[in-house]
Amino acid sequence: MVSHRVSFDYDSGARIVGYLAACKPADGPVQCVVMTKVDILDAKGQVLEHHPEFSFVPNVLVSFRVTEGPGGF
Repeated sequence: MVSHRVSFDYDSGARIVGYLAACKPADGPVQCVVMTKVDILDAKGQVLEHHPEFSFVPNVLVSFRVTEGPGGF
């Protein structure tokens, strides 16, 4: 699918749209994708950001934690 225009849709209605440049690793389950000419859209379809190149992990997020920041912990 490299060089195809693809779209990643999220439960919030946000969407990432662009051209698939690479999948990493080259063999096996995809851990990271590199895309070009990328638009990040909100739930209304309005462009929030545009990137000439954008890398991200297209998998389900299973946890989130703060590892650094202002005191109080």
